[in-house]
Amino acid sequence: MIEALSSIAPGQPLREGLDRILQANMGGLIIVGDGPEVLSICSGGFLLDSEFSPQRLSELAKMDGAIILANDASRIARANVHLVPNPSVATAETGTRHRTAERVARSIDVPVITVSEDRSVITVYRGDQQRPLVPVERLLARANQALETLEGYRDRLDVVTNALSALEVEDMVTVRDVVTVLQRAEMVRRIAEEVDGYSIELGTDSRLVRLQLEEMLAGVEEERRLILRDYLPASPTWGVHEALGALSQLSTERLLNLAKVADVLRIVSSSDLEGALRPFGYRLLSKIPRLPDQVVTNIVQRYGGLQQILRASVDDLDKVDGISVAGAHFVKEGLARLAETSILDRLG
Repeated sequence: MIEALSSIAPGQPLREGLDRILQANMGGLIIVGDGPEVLSICSGGFLLDSEFSPQRLSELAKMDGAIILANDASRIARANVHLVPNPSVATAETGTRHRTAERVARSIDVPVITVSEDRSVITVYRGDQQRPLVPVERLLARANQALETLEGYRDRLDVVTNALSALEVEDMVTVRDVVTVLQRAEMVRRIAEEVDGYSIELGTDSRLVRLQLEEMLAGVEEERRLILRDYLPASPTWGVHEALGALSQLSTERLLNLAKVADVLRIVSSSDLEGALRPFGYRLLSKIPRLPDQVVTNIVQRYGGLQQILRASVDDLDKVDGISVAGAHFVKEGLARLAETSILDRLG
């Protein structure tokens, strides 16, 4: 459905053609795809194989039959076609055009578009889904409202993430602290996904929405991956990818329950939210500028935990593979600055 919506977003030639049909108070039934499975349900009409243009589409819509486009909507394959989908396919629609569209979409994996002359609505069918197109003004209002919500959630995510950094330095992290950050990050991701859907439907009108979305999402994905690397126990069958997948499958109701989130993530064997945790140190080390990922991994593997890394001397750090004497000083000073900043942010 997302792919189908992007092909008829504002600015696309197909959308211009559909708008022309609406403006002329006409109806239409368009299939985007001319493969054998589509042709097998076509009867009558005539072969065109003509280059697509919005003007041609609106002119052909004056006839009663369906219009068949190429898979990429670059050409008009056939027009005035009578469609004969399987009548046993269930449909909840009432009008002949819409019943045919829903049956075709459920039978064949192609986008089917209807233009209703009575209701002046464009509807997209794909599989079992259908989506009436919303006017750009209403879409922008929805997108801006979702962006405001996203901004509030991102602010709260930053607060709990900064608090986690300070607690890591002080060696006071609990399961609750870690799960809260991951829960908030998943909420941010879900709201961002909704905004992204609006931006796809907005097409060329989505530039400002996309810029705001990218700014609000900056660093969120990397942050939650590093948190999981810090706290997931070593396992050949359960890692960052599996944990993120399980988190994305949680219902909204279960996501709001920290104990259930902790169970799903498998950070600890029990769901005791007050249990103590100790990070490996991937996330804090990754905040040091120009420190290669391999060096971060080498440091974690040598010391096994953040507290041991914080207590390591320059001479000790110099023994890590990939770190010179100057690099050891750089890492030590970087960790000291991060520790001081994290604690001050928490106190302030």
